[in-house]
Amino acid sequence: MSRIDRFEDIRAWQKSRALTATIYQTSEAGKFARDFALRDQIRDAAISTQSNIAEGFERNRPREFHQFLSIAKASCAEVRSHLYTAFDVGHIDEEKLNSLMRQAEDVARDIGALRVSIERRHLQKSHSTQHSALSTQH
Repeated sequence: MSRIDRFEDIRAWQKSRALTATIYQTSEAGKFARDFALRDQIRDAAISTQSNIAEGFERNRPREFHQFLSIAKASCAEVRSHLYTAFDVGHIDEEKLNSLMRQAEDVARDIGALRVSIERRHLQKSHSTQHSALSTQH
């Protein structure tokens, strides 16, 4: 795995950015655009997904990044929940619902995989540090 130096290089962030743009485009049309509460909520959740990936990465601490990724993943779930509401009240059709759900689920999978990777690296580093400390005590 290559080293990532900028949050813009993180695939989950790139996909989240695309999801945010699609949510904005979808929510600016028809009745959806006039449903201010739902429109603003789904946009905020999409922005939160994208922003938490970036903010967590820039903190430069694996544990904090992991926590921010958890928040990003939860915000992505919020996007999916709002999509059901948008469908249920007739703002989007089933085809649009399914398309956006696939996109949001893809983002969530990438965030989840990144969280697992960070956790695995943290555990490996912790294990090697403990092992090294034990070796120096002898």
